[in-house]
Amino acid sequence: MLAAQTAALGPHSTGQHTVTSLAVANPGSLIQSVDWVAIAPPLIAAVAALAVLLTDLFLPERHKKWLGRLTAAGLALALIALLPLTGSSPRATFCVQNVAGGSDTPGVTGSAVGGCSYVADHFALVFQLLALGGALIAALLSMHTVESERLPRGEYWFLLLSSATGAALLPASRDLATMVIALEVASLPAFALVALRRDGRGAEAAFKFFVSSVTATAVMLLGVGFVYAASGSLHLAAVAQGLEHAPGQLRPLAEAGAVLTLVGFAFKVAAVPFHFWVPDTYTGAPLPVAGYLSVVGKAAGLSGLALATTIAFRPYAHTWGLVLAVLAAVTMTAGNVGALRQRFDTRYSAVRLLAWSSVGQAGYLLVPLAAAGYAPGGVDPLGATAAYALIYGVVNLGAFGVVAAVGRRAGTSVDDFRGLFARNRWTALALAFFLLCLAGLPPGVIGLFGKVVVFRAAVDAGLGWLAVVMAVNVVVALFYYLRWTARLFAPATGDEALPEGAAGHRLPVSLTATLGLTASAAVVLSVAPQLVLQVAGGSLF
Repeated sequence: MLAAQTAALGPHSTGQHTVTSLAVANPGSLIQSVDWVAIAPPLIAAVAALAVLLTDLFLPERHKKWLGRLTAAGLALALIALLPLTGSSPRATFCVQNVAGGSDTPGVTGSAVGGCSYVADHFALVFQLLALGGALIAALLSMHTVESERLPRGEYWFLLLSSATGAALLPASRDLATMVIALEVASLPAFALVALRRDGRGAEAAFKFFVSSVTATAVMLLGVGFVYAASGSLHLAAVAQGLEHAPGQLRPLAEAGAVLTLVGFAFKVAAVPFHFWVPDTYTGAPLPVAGYLSVVGKAAGLSGLALATTIAFRPYAHTWGLVLAVLAAVTMTAGNVGALRQRFDTRYSAVRLLAWSSVGQAGYLLVPLAAAGYAPGGVDPLGATAAYALIYGVVNLGAFGVVAAVGRRAGTSVDDFRGLFARNRWTALALAFFLLCLAGLPPGVIGLFGKVVVFRAAVDAGLGWLAVVMAVNVVVALFYYLRWTARLFAPATGDEALPEGAAGHRLPVSLTATLGLTASAAVVLSVAPQLVLQVAGGSLF
């Protein structure tokens, strides 16, 4: 007869942290205590998804607009559930054994409970904030799109919440099996979200996204199998131990497994050469879904990449550090060159330009992570990764919000933004501010601050050549960001010069809320940029 055994454990030291609330099961038992507070954020999102699915079955068609509000409320509750977890020691659950010599917290070494599948430390909370907050902004952005494009409401909101659940689960996962499951929970609904667009482009975009992702997942699963064979475990801290003491004949298998495992996460981050799906998928997807993928999807992949490298593959730090450094340099260069090739006329979509921009930004996000392979313990570099991810998420979703607002009246080509200041000065000013933040120019101080933090991480790690490549790419990116910004203030004639209010084209409340939230956050962070480091790195490690 199986019985639950809850170990009454005192606090466990993890270097600079103390792990509390550990639910450790008897190795012979399949029943264990669960820390419901720790798992509340992704759990609330999952429950909200089921609630939306069931409500859709019984709600009359004329009242189904409430499903969007239920989705936003569920994501808001999931964000509120993060509050009890802040300012305290990390909480771990689903723990099955005590493993000495490893740590489930990035950047922390020493004795710890390494057999936990879920750890709610500060690293996890920061990326859960980004995933759930990004999903909430995408939900606000979607409310008008779902109605105007007649997308299936119940399916859309259920898929969005399901994907957000996986994205929130992944940063807290501490074994390779849970990470793969979380990555697929985040990805599979995203395929369907892309395909919901009714004009034919959605199906093509979803097919490209699906085939590319499935291939990357198959390669990653093969790598996980190799790693398990070499280390004898799937828990990240135990994997690091196993790889460090692996027999000589298994080292080639372990190294190949580490490389293949990282492929799946590199795909989600849109790192070269796994970026080719991005422009077509973003352009063919409903616009809020493109914004969601550019921020939340990227955050999920980045968190998984950080966990796998800094914990599981810590014995190979210098190897993956160099690989990620090269990958970062190639990715930012390819993204900026692709964006430079976009012509500023009616044939080229602003969404495609933002897609190539997101590839370039992915290169910047990889720089601190590469530096973690060289910096002792990876403390500052991982904090820089989290800080830049938060900055990028706010301003990029804001830019997608402006594109959605302009697309209601005109189109989404770059040329449709000519003279936007004459039609709607506040929308134009918001987009100009977001673009300047992405470029890293004042008054977008928060964008400049983020790039300085990333640049410093590379320099401190001794990656001077990568810092130079980054500096060159930042200068190159100024061309298309500033050119788009200048187009907003170009003279407009005829019907283009009519203010939107005069033409009866006022923004819906959901779009206004999206632009208000993102612009306010960007302005506040530009005035007090130290808030980003306090949130992302104050007690991260």
